[in-house]
Amino acid sequence: ATTMTLNSPGSMIELFHLTQSLPSPPPAAETAGLMREVGLKCISFNGIPRTINCLGAFREGMPKDVFDSIPSQPSRQLDPDNISTSFARGRALWDSVYRPFEGKLLDKLAQSHPNLPVHILNGHYSNLLSDPPADSPIKVGRVLTSLVAIACLRAQTGVGPQVTSHVFGLRKAYADGSAEKDIEGGEWLATDEGNQWIINAIDEIVQGLTEGRGTTFAPGMAGAKLQA
Repeated sequence: ATTMTLNSPGSMIELFHLTQSLPSPPPAAETAGLMREVGLKCISFNGIPRTINCLGAFREGMPKDVFDSIPSQPSRQLDPDNISTSFARGRALWDSVYRPFEGKLLDKLAQSHPNLPVHILNGHYSNLLSDPPADSPIKVGRVLTSLVAIACLRAQTGVGPQVTSHVFGLRKAYADGSAEKDIEGGEWLATDEGNQWIINAIDEIVQGLTEGRGTTFAPGMAGAKLQA
């Protein structure tokens, strides 16, 4: 998620190859599929263009046999039969992240624009940030979705309150029982020490990939040239 935020598809590809060089690497297609799904969820925090850039380059940089092994059927298509359950999943995720202020926050967002909470809930939490139904082959999960949010928001900078909200959202996953049971080190990540490790790890990735220049969301614009 940090490499996506930095618009660095080459780093995302290197990360995949790093996982495959481990002594007991996870299945290649499973890893690539999870990374691709994380990239999709980054849309909610980074916008569509960076995900298009990075996922396109990721596809081209993957071994063809690996990419061809990832399930290719869409899993988020809405229709009259599933839209109500999608909305329910999104609201449940929203409530888990922001409880006990979930209702007040929606009211506050509506004061800025009446469709702001509508789009956030229905367009993002329901059909993107919450995972597809149980029969979907690839899921990011509740805990890793919070990590995606923290990584994107911390790496882009300037959105401190949202970073804080999602750090607490990670903690609440373990407080309300919505956290998966098989996330190695997950409970530790939800502690003060674990939270600090997450932030430090993101900062180190940003520092390493940008050679200290920081986020690509604004710096460098003064020296950029417009191209047709």
